[in-house]
This record gives sequence, C-alpha cells and structure tokens, in this order.
Amino acid sequence: MAKAKTKATRKKTTTKKTSTAKKKTAASKKNAAAAKKAAAKKRNDLTKKLRADLKATKDAMKFAKNAAKEEIALAKAAAKAEIEVLKNDLNAALKREKELLKMSENKIKQMVSAGERWEKKQLTKIKKMVAKKKRR
Repeated sequence: MAKAKTKATRKKTTTKKTSTAKKKTAASKKNAAAAKKAAAKKRNDLTKKLRADLKATKDAMKFAKNAAKEEIALAKAAAKAEIEVLKNDLNAALKREKELLKMSENKIKQMVSAGERWEKKQLTKIKKMVAKKKRR
C-alpha cells in the first residue's frame, strides 16, 4: 500500500507547450549559416594550403630542373674534355705509327739494297770462277 499512496500523492504537472517549431527553425537557420560559414572557411583554408603546396612543388621542380641542367652541362664538359684527350692520344699514336712505318720502309730499302749488293758480289765471284775454269 505504500506504493499506492506515493502514486496518489504525486501531482501531475502540466507543462505548457510552447511553439518549439519556431525556435527550432530559427536555431537551425543560425546553425546552417554558421555551418556554411565554417565550410567556406575550411574550403578557403584548404585552397590556400593547396596553392601553397602547389607553389612549393613548382619551386622544387624548378630547382630540380636547374640542378639537372647544371649536372648535364658538367657531364657534357667532362665528355668534351675526355674526347679532346682521346683525340690527342690518337693523333700522337698515328704520328708514332707513321714514323715507325717510315723507319721500317727505310730499313727494308737498306736491306734490299744490301741484298742486291751481296747478290752482285756473289755473281761476280761466280763469273770469275767460271771464267778461270774456262781458261784452263
């Protein structure tokens, strides 16, 4: 029974219904405007960040491009220098070869002339020997 008394003693309070629909629409309009403002701010911030990133990327690409150009120029210069050295070596080798060829040609001429002189001497010796035999 104690439960019954407590229920009976309780008063039902009546609440006055106010027009919450009007409050909700006004609040939702304010919230929507704030949300739009926040979204626009976020979008603008992201746009600024992306532009800054794009600018940084472009600057980095320019720097890399310039560095690559310099590296290519250095490689070209090194290759030209190496080509010049190799050309000089080739010319020196060709000169040595020409000189050696001349020397060998002169040596061959001397050997041929020495061989011809020896042959003439031998022929004259043989002729003398043959002539002596005929006289006998």
